[in-house]
Amino acid sequence: MTTFWSGMSRPSPGDELWCRRFHTANNPTARLVCLPHAGGSASFYLPVSAALSPDVDVLSIQYPGRQDRRMEQPIDDLTVLVDRIYEVLRRQPELPLTFLGHSMGAVIGFELTRRLEADGHGPVRLFASGRRAPSTYRQENTFRSDDAILAEVRRLSGTASALLGDEEMMRAALPALRADYTAVEAYRCAPGVTVDCPITVLTGDNDPKTTLDEAKAWGEHTTESLDLRVFAGGHFFISERSKDVMQVLVEHFRGERARTAD
Repeated sequence: MTTFWSGMSRPSPGDELWCRRFHTANNPTARLVCLPHAGGSASFYLPVSAALSPDVDVLSIQYPGRQDRRMEQPIDDLTVLVDRIYEVLRRQPELPLTFLGHSMGAVIGFELTRRLEADGHGPVRLFASGRRAPSTYRQENTFRSDDAILAEVRRLSGTASALLGDEEMMRAALPALRADYTAVEAYRCAPGVTVDCPITVLTGDNDPKTTLDEAKAWGEHTTESLDLRVFAGGHFFISERSKDVMQVLVEHFRGERARTAD
């Protein structure tokens, strides 16, 4: 029987704007919440959903201001964005929870973990992909001009780079990109802030956004274990090495099923 968190309300119709389930999960044993990168959308994680369903309820978050939410105002404050997602997640049926966030999504996953642990419903693991540790700071200011934003997208060869030749599509994407860069680049975290779940860090060996030392520094933000996985590739190694990344996720959920069966 489906259960809901104690004291929490059932999902509301508006939650469907945030939560995308691309495949049906029949009697899932766990939930994976996927959090996109700056400028990214829920559909970025469609391959993850295909690989893990139907045993895992793969829920991909759709931020405002993109795709079918393009008419909504993007959120340029990370705290506000995290709070909105938290309210949606706390209304979902209760299942063992894992987070997977890439780049900006890794920071969002970390902050969501902090909030959910305060409720006593923290995740079993956080997968932080393509992002330096929360307290590791860089001065970037990418969001200040359209040209700077487009140059950053080209440099990282992200999913939005395919749109660079389409002026109309890029004009439509710029507000969300600018809001996301504004939000994540204003984010600050003190060195002593920790979560109580283990963290798996996924990083590319040629990622201009994250050095190996910056990836290892995630260990300072958990009271549990740190598992560092290094893949060949740049910032979007998660797409370039999707089969290898998917195997890490499959192994995680296989281990969780074995653990809960004992």
